[in-house]
Amino acid sequence: MSATTFFRGQLVYPDRIAPGILVIRDEIIQEIWPYNKLIPQAETLVDVPEGFITPGFVDLHVHGGAGADFMDGTADAFRTALRCHARHGTTSMAVTTTVATHAQILATLEQTRAFRMNSEPNAARVLGAHFYGPYFRYEARGAHPGGPIRPAIEREFSEYLNFAADLVTATVAPEIEGAREFALACRAKGVRTNVGHSWATFAQMQEAIGWGVRHVDHLFCAMSDKGRLRQFQLYPMQGGVLEATLYFDELTTEVIADGKHLDSSLLLLALKIKGADRLALVTDTSRALDMPDGNYVIGPLQGGEPLIKRDNVGLMPDGTALASSCVGMDYMIRTFAKLTDRPLWEVIRMATLTPARIAGYDHQLGSLTAQKRADLVILDTKLYVAQTYIGGCRVEF
Repeated sequence: MSATTFFRGQLVYPDRIAPGILVIRDEIIQEIWPYNKLIPQAETLVDVPEGFITPGFVDLHVHGGAGADFMDGTADAFRTALRCHARHGTTSMAVTTTVATHAQILATLEQTRAFRMNSEPNAARVLGAHFYGPYFRYEARGAHPGGPIRPAIEREFSEYLNFAADLVTATVAPEIEGAREFALACRAKGVRTNVGHSWATFAQMQEAIGWGVRHVDHLFCAMSDKGRLRQFQLYPMQGGVLEATLYFDELTTEVIADGKHLDSSLLLLALKIKGADRLALVTDTSRALDMPDGNYVIGPLQGGEPLIKRDNVGLMPDGTALASSCVGMDYMIRTFAKLTDRPLWEVIRMATLTPARIAGYDHQLGSLTAQKRADLVILDTKLYVAQTYIGGCRVEF
């Protein structure tokens, strides 16, 4: 008979916090008991008298950590970054590519497949890849290298879609050449499609929804709005990606809540309009996570884009623009809660159930529910990660 472990404490549900006991066996939450129910003396008990027991965090947009980027394309880089994020409470993720050469992207997709099929001990699980670049608008590339940005051409993207089972989402700028064909090919293969790094108009966004697009990357960042589009059309002013994201209920989105990318007003605006069930927290963090201030590269070491870590955020070398975050999901939760004064259960939901649902994994992940995977985080009273459990097994930091 499999061993049973009991977790007792304040359980964070998608709509409340309440005392209770999780009954874990065979990597699954088998039952949830009342807090005062007697636990057999011989059984293993993880007692959390202070703090909180939450679902494991789910990150849809993450590039690396601890000096490694997934675009390094090696097993060692994957292990390093996945272990790093487990320390910050992330138990499942969509490893995120960058603009790069065809060969470099394929190498990362190969590693994604290997780690999806065989989980690394003491490391976040790989749900698959977030295919992110090279199908961006050049002017909206942000911290990505410009040279490898290219149109979406079928003979190339068909090779990427050979990894369809290993892709969680794929990002495209709707206005670039081949965007429609790429999005429709993704839909045919069952790959969810995002918009990102785009200067699309409101009308182009509406058209993209018809192709199957349902998510928009890092709200307010690297996207068009009425001000940016006015350089192309003086009057009447027209909406862009930002306005379309806020308007269309079909679209979910995400925010980087590190306190550097967005201030409290923008976080509150996003939450008010989209709601906690359509707004996810993401890290979008680079290899500079858990590393000292200094010079790094986002993307592959060969051909990636330089960034500087300073003041706990990534900056372009000239210091005039941001270039990814440098913090983990636990930091995002603490910062969002502090800046918005929203209930903890609501903030945790945006880092757990909402991203799990966006990725199509909410039947397995994202909430403390019987028959879901026993991926758990124990937070202390200040919302720092004390312990991480994946499949009911404690991660050794």
